[in-house]
Amino acid sequence: MTEPLLRVARVSRAFGGVYAVRDVDLDVADGELRGIIGPNGAGKSTLFNLIGGQLAVGAGTVTFAGGRVDRLPPHRRARLGIAVVFQGARVFRGMTALENVMVGAHATSRGGFAAAVLRLPRHRREEREIRHRAREALDRVGLAAWADRPAEALPLGQQRALQVARALCGRPRLLLLDEPAAGLRAAERESLAQLIEELKAGGLTMIKIEHDVAFVTRLADRVTVLDLGRVIAEGTPAEIRAHPAAVAAYLGAEVTTC
Repeated sequence: MTEPLLRVARVSRAFGGVYAVRDVDLDVADGELRGIIGPNGAGKSTLFNLIGGQLAVGAGTVTFAGGRVDRLPPHRRARLGIAVVFQGARVFRGMTALENVMVGAHATSRGGFAAAVLRLPRHRREEREIRHRAREALDRVGLAAWADRPAEALPLGQQRALQVARALCGRPRLLLLDEPAAGLRAAERESLAQLIEELKAGGLTMIKIEHDVAFVTRLADRVTVLDLGRVIAEGTPAEIRAHPAAVAAYLGAEVTTC
């Protein structure tokens, strides 16, 4: 049996004695798009940050590509291939869209501080390579025409796509998406859905936290449902829509996909 790309085993994290996540198991296969849903306070964001390294694991293990990463800081996980797109539009103001995307390659940069300061040939070559990768990432998300414009001038939906491009510039193996569709208009949501489908078709492994059940079930291969910090259901979108515990805890009623 093939080992999963990501394995979360018996992971827990408490705050002030109250468990936000407790004994969570999660296996994500290479090339899979996994959706994670649950009501407010279910532990979704905590689990997301435990995988990305923004929070320390209280108990249990997180394994990525065969090696434990639960004790590594976020930049070390990024170097191994875990990229994060946080909720909300986060851009570096005063920088162009291209420059924003180039920042995403810092985790895989080989040149050191001295090489950058002295403008050594190795640094100049690497900078050219990163700029090329950034343009490719912008083109991949449909923002090539915006490369030289201020990032803050982009509409919200395109700022979300810009964040994805920034993550892709680091050439990740696993992309974590925290409610990427939140606040988007219908046309922007459709563009984002098409982008995620294209990334999925290209073989990129993704974990997507969402409140919009229809958006998740349209895109995900499998869905994990959290409630009160525990996994209460897991399966295909069709199985989750028919799962009594998932319906009772989160859905309220069976929903249809968009």
